Amino acid sequence: MVNGLSLPAIVPGWVAHTRQLPRRHRFRYRTYQWLVDIDDLPAFRPLASFRPADHLNGGERSLRENLTSFIAGQNEVLEPDDQVLMLANARSFGYVFDPLSVFWCFAPDGSLRWVVLEVHNTYGERHSYLAHPTADGRFTVEKAFYVSPFFTVDGTYEVVLDLTPDRVAVAINLHQQGARAFSAAFTGRPRAATRRTRLAVAARTPFVTYQVSLLIRLHGIALWLRRLPVVHRPPHTPLQGA
Repeated sequence: MVNGLSLPAIVPGWVAHTRQLPRRHRFRYRTYQWLVDIDDLPAFRPLASFRPADHLNGGERSLRENLTSFIAGQNEVLEPDDQVLMLANARSFGYVFDPLSVFWCFAPDGSLRWVVLEVHNTYGERHSYLAHPTADGRFTVEKAFYVSPFFTVDGTYEVVLDLTPDRVAVAINLHQQGARAFSAAFTGRPRAATRRTRLAVAARTPFVTYQVSLLIRLHGIALWLRRLPVVHRPPHTPLQGA
């Protein structure tokens, strides 16, 4: 048990996006994610399951092997006795779209060694960032991946993470040209993944990963109709091991 968390857990909560530039656009919706140990992935088909191929460099290897490869490419080491927790969308009714997965790596003494943010875009590409947060869960990384067709691939992400038995949160601010251009956040409270909880969240937010994918596209269309200029998507080269 890390940080007093009982796993696997379901994290019902809310996602909020705020675009500041070049035009203001906001939305908020109910959703839920899973918090799991990557060495003990749950399977509650058809509502929830996890495939290592959905993350990092995919393939037939385990999720730990995929993460170990990526970490080695960043000149770090995932030790055999490190525990890694992942916050992510599960594959539901055969489909998953996961805009952001977060991996926390804990040493055997419970101290946080590093985190990995894995970002997916709607073009089937993925990119991962490794960071060493401060004691209060803060860090910055340079943006290096095309996500929205309305933002260039430059700027800095300012990230704040929270992982406790009462609150799981991820807040990201994108700064470009000296201003905050975009903010995204997920906030929820972890709950034991009992049958009752699984059915309750599925009834409240059915087909959750389909919802995520559809909403991203609908809001993109809305921005395009407001005549936001579309930014050319450059070729993406994944990081070593990713």
